[in-house]
Amino acid sequence: MKLNIVINTVGIILRYIAIVMLFPVIFAICYREYSSIFPFFAASMISLFLGYLFSLNEASEKDIDTINKAEALAIAFFAWSFFALVASIPYFFYKLGIVNSLFEAVSGISTTGATILRDFSIYPKTFFFYRSMTQWFGGMGIIVLFIAVLPKFAVAGRQMFFAESPNPVEEKVTPRIRHTASWLWGIYLGLTVLQIIILRIAGLDFYNSICTAFSTVGAGGFSPNADSIIGYNNVFITATVLVFAFLSGTNFILMYKFFVQRKFQAAFKSEEFVTYLVITLVIGFLIAFSLCKNMNFSIPDGILTGLFQTVSVMTSTGFASSDFAKWDFSSKLLLLLPMFIGASAISACGGLKILRWIFVFKYIKRELNKIVHPKGVYPIRLEGAAISQETAGQMMAFVIFYFALFAISSFLTAFIEGDATIAVVGSISSLGNIGPGFGNIGPLNHFDDLGSLTKFIFMFDMMVGRLEIIPFLAILHKDLWVLKR
Repeated sequence: MKLNIVINTVGIILRYIAIVMLFPVIFAICYREYSSIFPFFAASMISLFLGYLFSLNEASEKDIDTINKAEALAIAFFAWSFFALVASIPYFFYKLGIVNSLFEAVSGISTTGATILRDFSIYPKTFFFYRSMTQWFGGMGIIVLFIAVLPKFAVAGRQMFFAESPNPVEEKVTPRIRHTASWLWGIYLGLTVLQIIILRIAGLDFYNSICTAFSTVGAGGFSPNADSIIGYNNVFITATVLVFAFLSGTNFILMYKFFVQRKFQAAFKSEEFVTYLVITLVIGFLIAFSLCKNMNFSIPDGILTGLFQTVSVMTSTGFASSDFAKWDFSSKLLLLLPMFIGASAISACGGLKILRWIFVFKYIKRELNKIVHPKGVYPIRLEGAAISQETAGQMMAFVIFYFALFAISSFLTAFIEGDATIAVVGSISSLGNIGPGFGNIGPLNHFDDLGSLTKFIFMFDMMVGRLEIIPFLAILHKDLWVLKR
């Protein structure tokens, strides 16, 4: 690994993160919250300083073009780690403390949406705008953004793109990865603007509209309202968030084919999307039936709530249209299912992803067939493409590591907190970037009562879930740290 290229590239990213950190300053000026300027200005200057410090031994554009997969994984790991540190700085100025500031920042950039806030009334609008903004930038990914806008990453962007946004089936929409990144961010921005407009029509002011849209399209779930979507008490707003949360969990490359290339049949030819839609409807209506039967919901409210919470959890958005921590056991058990599933690859959502679940079932089917017909050849195909043995092995390893990490996190948290519900639901919620869980960490509660060690475990899970394990596993391998000139 060429460490100087890794450090220099992270420095470039930090310098542009410094620009991002100035957006809340503009917001604070517009809303005349002048006391909120300094926390974000300070974070911007620190990011800028670190960026130039890391770029002292500047690598040439030719050097950056030679970035390999190992270096791209290291860049993704360190870029997101420093992004988390820089993002935590403003919270410290709002007296959240070091651990809580880092927790809120990691929860934001990883689009998890778990919060330590107890009282929303003591913070200014700029504070909540910033929380939602971190989720929006984290949703599509900072590296993908900089690949789209920086010519310096035109060649190396391919390795960096798939390091930050791994996909079981490597796919791009244009011959150049920079153009692919630009289109993905263009669709992402378009969805955000469209949702802001619809929410304004629904009656929300601009401040609530932009915060809600950032957290919806980013699949994050941070809300300026302490009661989440429940607090708006508006069916049209709830339905709007439901639709855009579903879209945020859809493969953005598929949306490019559908909306830009007008390949309308692509959606229904995609086994991932069809499975995503079917699972959403089945679980959503089962929850609706349970709510109507056991919780006395009316049929319209039951259907809307069932579908909303299924989509919100499955896409890792984490908004609440109902306090599902108080639901009956059957309804909560059904809601636990989408926590383990996730939505689509190349989307803003977290979780294991549907395409990997499709692969797992096809892999099991193949192995059963080989037991009966040992000499048979049974290729596994995903989205029409045959999966190589190497890719199949990597995907199975990913699934195994995912559940191993979930089991370890659950065991450690249960040992520390003495609460099995917090341990199991908190671990899968953090690893899947979902946010709220059940019990004391429900959608209208907070994570502040947890011990510092538990918060660090959940923070680790959040970051691993956002980067999908691979960069974290890569940095543990000794061969990655063999330095080259």
